[in-house]
Amino acid sequence: MKVRNMEAFTAIERQLRVLSRSSPEDKYILVTGLKQLENVVAVTGDGTNDAPALKKADIGFAMGIEGTEVAKEAAGIIILDDNFSSIITAVKWGRNIFDCVRKFLQFQLTVNVVAMFMVFLGGVVLRESPFTPIQMLWVNLIMDTFASLALATEPPSEELLKRKPYTRTESLVTPVMWRNILGQALYQIFVLLILLFWGPSIFGIASGIQNEEWNETNGVHYTIVFNAFVFMQIVNFINARKLKTSEVNVFEGFFNNPMFLAIEVTIFVMQILFVELGGRAIKTAPLSLGQYFACFLIGAFSLVIGFIIKKIPASYFNNIQILKEEELTREDLESTTQGLFRKGSTLNKYKPQASLHN
Repeated sequence: MKVRNMEAFTAIERQLRVLSRSSPEDKYILVTGLKQLENVVAVTGDGTNDAPALKKADIGFAMGIEGTEVAKEAAGIIILDDNFSSIITAVKWGRNIFDCVRKFLQFQLTVNVVAMFMVFLGGVVLRESPFTPIQMLWVNLIMDTFASLALATEPPSEELLKRKPYTRTESLVTPVMWRNILGQALYQIFVLLILLFWGPSIFGIASGIQNEEWNETNGVHYTIVFNAFVFMQIVNFINARKLKTSEVNVFEGFFNNPMFLAIEVTIFVMQILFVELGGRAIKTAPLSLGQYFACFLIGAFSLVIGFIIKKIPASYFNNIQILKEEELTREDLESTTQGLFRKGSTLNKYKPQASLHN
């Protein structure tokens, strides 16, 4: 059901601050109208008469101690201690989880774009992928399991409470994220192509392209490509921690998440073990300190690229509409809501007064 006279409702909504002695009908109409104006609406309540508004809202908070069972059933979240500060905590953690999902997607999509491009290029041009199946499994483990643990465990900050809520039609992947994804992906592809085609001459090693039999001599080439790729992901983990353009310092709060630090160290150590001990099974050859240092510099330069990318206006990426949410248009068909929009409701009788302006 919808508010029929949206012009009158909008005039009231702009001035309304407190609605006292309201009926269940008024609460339901207010929530419905706010949602029609594309607001994200939260409702708190403890009584049975609050149930329609609690259920209609995007998120309903019911009191766990004083609340009735009907209100608890209609709500999405139950506040166990009936404390308003718990609602603030829920909002903060909810926004933090949403941001963590975006951080994870930003990192994962970057890895996917680069890996798919390199595998496709190898299959078409070189007749073989520069990455073996086991190496791709390791990359997938970094991209999925480790990335989700590292980026989804970021603790919330008080800054989350100072911003406005997201609109219901906002894309899950924002233009800022597309800018970061494509910028980092282009850098990684550019570096990997140089290492793939000019790496042997740069490092003075044997080429690993189209060798009939793998050995530690010709295997160094592809190992450097694989090692540089993983090192760039290790550093891009740090870039993915910050989503906003204004967050230039990607190391801010770096030591607030022990899980993130542990995963970074784990990936780094395991990557070295794979390279040094993998051998024919993983098709990785031991590298020299100079080669490791070169891979580390390539990975570290991702921080510089991340800083440069943030200087590019995000408006250039506004036309990318992938993963855009559709507007919610579900109608509430419960019989209990029938007749709530009759002409004589209290909210319809309300007339905006000039004194209500701030």
